[in-house]
Amino acid sequence: MSFTHILTSKKIRLSAVFALILAFVTFETTLKAQDRANNEGADSVLSSTVRSDAPAPEAEHGAGESEKFDPTPAIMAHIADSHYWHLWGHTSLPLPVILFTDKGTEMFSSSKFHHGEDAYAGKYYTYKLIDDKIFVVDAAGQVDKASSSHVYDFSITKNVAAIWLAVILLILIFTSVSGSYKKRVGKAPKGFQSLIEPIIIFVRDDIAKPNIGHKYAKFMPLLLTMFFFIWINNLLGLFPLFPGGANVTGNIFMTFVLAFITLLVTNFNGNKYYWKHILMPDVPWWLYPIMIPVEIIGVISKPFALMIRLYANISAGHIIVLSLISLIFIFKSVAVAPVSVAFVLFMDVLELLVAFLQAFIFTMLTALFIGTAVDEHAH
Repeated sequence: MSFTHILTSKKIRLSAVFALILAFVTFETTLKAQDRANNEGADSVLSSTVRSDAPAPEAEHGAGESEKFDPTPAIMAHIADSHYWHLWGHTSLPLPVILFTDKGTEMFSSSKFHHGEDAYAGKYYTYKLIDDKIFVVDAAGQVDKASSSHVYDFSITKNVAAIWLAVILLILIFTSVSGSYKKRVGKAPKGFQSLIEPIIIFVRDDIAKPNIGHKYAKFMPLLLTMFFFIWINNLLGLFPLFPGGANVTGNIFMTFVLAFITLLVTNFNGNKYYWKHILMPDVPWWLYPIMIPVEIIGVISKPFALMIRLYANISAGHIIVLSLISLIFIFKSVAVAPVSVAFVLFMDVLELLVAFLQAFIFTMLTALFIGTAVDEHAH
């Protein structure tokens, strides 16, 4: 069987090259994260060895065991939020820290923490970054739980900055396309407009119209915004270096907000048939105590499923890619590297599809839920 027609496809070649780049930078990022973890581990091992009264052979054996590769810190550092945005090597971009306390508001740069190594004496309290969480500490450096409970962190973290970046890209994209339409009224699309128009038509004809019906135009801005916002953040999350690397759609709080918007739009636009089906279903009256709670649970569970689906799929993809890379360091064998990198390359190509697919599924189900709420038929 000949695969010439596949290998000569420009789309396939571009996807393969992009996936190879993703595999390389993911591999490099994991190496650097492990290097930092090993350095920190070496310091702790040295300290414990000095304090230990055990015989030398046992101490050496214990130190050897402590050097085993633990992929968890590298993986969690990639998918978790942070007060820093990693650029390259040991260089990171510090982000603004905004704290609301019972004594007033504090604002400063996260560089004051020196990656959690130092405490920062603010105007009202002394703060320290522990596991990327900000706590109030006393003069001895111990966490003051009572004071920490009065500190609310509204900092511009990596995920927040990535959301702003996605919003800016959305504004630039739609402003550019809108300007092209105004300048080229009645003409065929050209340039960037010709790239975005098929996607907009796809959302309109394959998502909005079939699921919502003739009232689809009212909800097109919402559906387009959701689709492009999720898709852009999915793609940026696949690239582990700046301006990518933020796991926005793999953050359950972000998916909760998106699902909550779907819940509000669906129920605020529900017509009398929609609410009659929930509060007065077509069953004998003596079943109402059972059916009404079930229907109300259904109203909440549908956006809840949206939230979990997007969060789980995006996070799982990142974890799988980093876990495959980690196999090289777990087995400590060069022979595992080709197999690991091959699987990572395959997963990265698959993640490009998943990035689009999850944006499509979330938008389609949102349109479906809205369609059931605005449907004017009693059934």
